[in-house]
Amino acid sequence: MTEPTDAAHPLRLERTTTEAGAEVAVLTLQNGALNLFDQPMFDAIEAAVADLVASPPRGVLLRAEGKVVSGGVDVHVFDGLSAAEGAQLWQGLFDRVAHPLEDLPCPVIFAAHGLTLTAALEIALACDIILATPRAKFGLVETVVGLTPSMGGPQRMAERAGSGRAREFVMTGDLYSAETLREWGVVNQVHEDLDEAATALLHRLADGPTRAHAATKQIVGAWRSGGVRHADSITPEVSGALFETDDLRGAVRSFLDVGPGKATYTGR
Repeated sequence: MTEPTDAAHPLRLERTTTEAGAEVAVLTLQNGALNLFDQPMFDAIEAAVADLVASPPRGVLLRAEGKVVSGGVDVHVFDGLSAAEGAQLWQGLFDRVAHPLEDLPCPVIFAAHGLTLTAALEIALACDIILATPRAKFGLVETVVGLTPSMGGPQRMAERAGSGRAREFVMTGDLYSAETLREWGVVNQVHEDLDEAATALLHRLADGPTRAHAATKQIVGAWRSGGVRHADSITPEVSGALFETDDLRGAVRSFLDVGPGKATYTGR
């Protein structure tokens, strides 16, 4: 699916291929000057994620147009909600955005070039790898409306940075630099030329052993939900299945015939 590129549409999803022929998808936020998460934006990102789930590429990049990644959620989305309606809002975003994005069977990269607040940061935390420019700033600032981040931000921040830092980050509502979050383990890499770095990493990972990357995500996901022993319990089956993939068989033969680093992968 390639969405219209006019500014009236809150995002676009473009599918292309690498030089080696791997399909990649780039999802770009383009919802006005602040890239606010209003209802049309939420609807559009749910539809885009559903498209990726229905036909997974071998790599995904999330990025944004404009000066900022996102100024956060349009507060009109919250106005007048009952407790039941609020719970339904968050459950729907877990079910249709955060969890399916995390569960995609391919690497998912988030590139933050500027201010990245609330929903955008929570979506970033559901991705595998976060890249940023030195000028990027991050915040979960829901306290300004008496709310706590509820798309998974606190728990995913705690997973990456530790529970104490997650509580500080959320409770203060302060803005934090890319370098601070890199030191905390939240941001993976900081680059001046973010677009070039993000595209290069997207293509490198997409050209790699996609089934092995998916297995890595399954094993790490098992650790996240149940600890080391739970991850151990699923690893033999998950990793064992790789021995019947074309990619592993071809890469083993390539290694034996011509040495390491020469294999090519098809994602099968």
